[in-house]
Amino acid sequence: MAASLGAAFALLLAPGGAAAQQADEPGDPARGRAIVASRQAGLCLLCHAAPIAEERFQGNLAPDLAGAGKRWSEGELRLRMMDAAAFNPDTIMPSYARTEGFNRVAPALAGKPLLTPRQIEDVVAYLRTLQ
Repeated sequence: MAASLGAAFALLLAPGGAAAQQADEPGDPARGRAIVASRQAGLCLLCHAAPIAEERFQGNLAPDLAGAGKRWSEGELRLRMMDAAAFNPDTIMPSYARTEGFNRVAPALAGKPLLTPRQIEDVVAYLRTLQ
């Protein structure tokens, strides 16, 4: 089991990994910044602070995103976006790629990820700029 889990992580962590393969172009940092800042899309600032000065009321429940691109590799950022529980089973961060295992999901949202592979790549591209 550990070997198969390691292989799965390798596929996700690699540049051009699973999410990137599903996206049709490299991530766009400007689009990623907009997703991180959005109170409707990413909701990142509910828990994280980020160097986005125009957004007030940023969270402090999770790591500050300033320097994220220095602390984590592209693959690690991608995996954290796709399934943060792979690093910490007790995390409160949602899995932005998962589509199953949720309770009380609105019918219109059932079976859909929180973010598309394209959006995940955009956020990863933005976070990589935060050195």
